[in-house]
Amino acid sequence: MIVEFALAIEEVAKQRFRVDVPDNLQSRRVHTRVTVIRRVVVALVSVLVFGLMLATFGTARALGASILASAGIVGVVVGIAARPTITNLVAGLQIFFTEPIRIDDVVVVDGQWGKVEDITLVYVAVRLWDERRLILPIVQFVERPFENWTRHSANLLVTVLVEVDFTVPVQAVRDELGDIFQRSKLWDRRFWNLQVTDVNHDAVQLRVLMTAHDASSAWDLRCEVREKLLEYLQMRHPQSLPRKRVQLAGGPDATVNVAGGKSPTVQVTR
Repeated sequence: MIVEFALAIEEVAKQRFRVDVPDNLQSRRVHTRVTVIRRVVVALVSVLVFGLMLATFGTARALGASILASAGIVGVVVGIAARPTITNLVAGLQIFFTEPIRIDDVVVVDGQWGKVEDITLVYVAVRLWDERRLILPIVQFVERPFENWTRHSANLLVTVLVEVDFTVPVQAVRDELGDIFQRSKLWDRRFWNLQVTDVNHDAVQLRVLMTAHDASSAWDLRCEVREKLLEYLQMRHPQSLPRKRVQLAGGPDATVNVAGGKSPTVQVTR
């Protein structure tokens, strides 16, 4: 009855607090807590009921007394053998109380981007962007650093880097970028900016900052900005696309020998 009651509470909580909505921080917190509590309750009740069942038989009580007599040695052996499991169980309780991750959190762990799909007492299942599942021991989220993109909210500030030629009209690109954001359904209307962040001997680097509601929208928004900016530069300012400048010595009719004389020469004329 206790197990069924715990399962019913979990089902009601998951139906009331849905995670398939934009602002689901509270729902993810509730899902994580009820899932961990349900599993702890089921484990404790199972052990308790099994012990009570054995206690109803006289032979089982005698066997229990003989086992308790050697509990010291057995406890040491079991403790050494089960040390990884116990460590994961303790880490699971730490996850429950401190909440570094929750169900449906967007995380980057071991260089992989994905969403937390399941949290057990011993492992965490992360659903990667290509629908694979990354199974990690839960102790890894306590002992090793990782990125949580939705720790307090799902909003993100992301960047797009574009390399262009020195002749690019920065203000014209900035004005066009503003129109791109105004027409976009992925931008959350909070913030955007365009700045020249680097100038090297080959090109100028433009950095676009933008905000989005969540990680999926941010990815699509970055792709949209790249496509629109590339189309704008191709149509309106083709001279601003990246190019290589080479100054040749020896006059306008100089001959360039490629690859140390082993390839055909290139004749450059005015």
